Amino acid sequence: MKPTTLPKNPCFSSGPCAKRPGWSLENLKEAAVGRSHRAKIGKNKLAEVIERSKKVLGIPADYVLGIVPASDTGAVEMAMWSMLGERGVDVLAWESFSSGWAADCKNQLKLADLRVFKADYGNLPDLAQVDWRRDVVFAWNGTTSGVKVPNEQWIPAEHAGLGICDATSAVFAMEIPWAKLDAITWSWQKVLGGEGGHGMLVLSPRAVARLQTYVPPRPLAKIFQMTKGGKLIDGIFQGETINTPSMLCVEDALDGLKWAESIGGLPALLARSRANLAAMEAWVSQSTWAGFLAEDAAARSNTSICLRVIDPAYAALSAENQAKHAKSMVAALEKAGAAYDVGAYRDAPPGLRVWGGATVETSDIQALLPWLDWAYGEVKAQF
Repeated sequence: MKPTTLPKNPCFSSGPCAKRPGWSLENLKEAAVGRSHRAKIGKNKLAEVIERSKKVLGIPADYVLGIVPASDTGAVEMAMWSMLGERGVDVLAWESFSSGWAADCKNQLKLADLRVFKADYGNLPDLAQVDWRRDVVFAWNGTTSGVKVPNEQWIPAEHAGLGICDATSAVFAMEIPWAKLDAITWSWQKVLGGEGGHGMLVLSPRAVARLQTYVPPRPLAKIFQMTKGGKLIDGIFQGETINTPSMLCVEDALDGLKWAESIGGLPALLARSRANLAAMEAWVSQSTWAGFLAEDAAARSNTSICLRVIDPAYAALSAENQAKHAKSMVAALEKAGAAYDVGAYRDAPPGLRVWGGATVETSDIQALLPWLDWAYGEVKAQF
């Protein structure tokens, strides 16, 4: 039967993600709109985003954090174009975005000494293959596959190469071993539900040293340049952004950080996201048609929760009809006002993807689950 109770907030997109509970435009009334980001008020707000982020996340004091152009993608590309090539590079690829980093390393950077370790959607490559004497590029959480690295044990405490980590759907929702990594990136529109446009880039002292001593054999666009005269451009990491930010988006980022602090900081954020996954796991364990795309529970994402259909009747459909089936479910959920933007990523296997980050209420996940059963039943009858 069709459920009668809708989620209070049906926004389950994996980016931009749901706004934090209690959010409204009124929260942005102190935004420095109409003011220069180079004016004192603008620089102070940008610096505040940096300092609050470092405090909430527990980033080491000797690491630097900057606000950079072009969201998480820009932050990852800045790190790769500026630092790779000094030594061999290992790239881990098991979903769309990490595969993109591997492709850029091969086709754009044209790295001579490159190894790519790939795995299909739902799995991880063999992490033991990684050689940490080389630079290593990987995603902490595969946003489009719902597969994360299970822990930090595969990363040695001391390593000669740099660890470049795309952590955009992990930061604020998963434990990040900052001291073991050297360039870590994320974007505002993920776990704290901010707006898009800018990314965040953390650099370790070792990463800063690489930037100041290594000159890459390629031209760097202005938005990638982090040094001048062999020295780090400190202003980037103090609120002097390379290009003009939206001060509305800056205010929204601050609102998300203040909310995180108000509920108990990082431990509370982690607990909220884990509770969302736990609710999904309890439902999947009883489902006759839904399963997780992530085959290993230890590597299952608690933010981008990816579901596949395990009903044998579905498996008997052609690939084209499987895709139509999944899209019809997404359309039915949206029409009912039960869930928005829960389709699998365009490159991923057909299925559903439900965001379970910290801004999502577990009560909304629980309210959604009967609607998933309803939508599957409605659509199954059509095939």
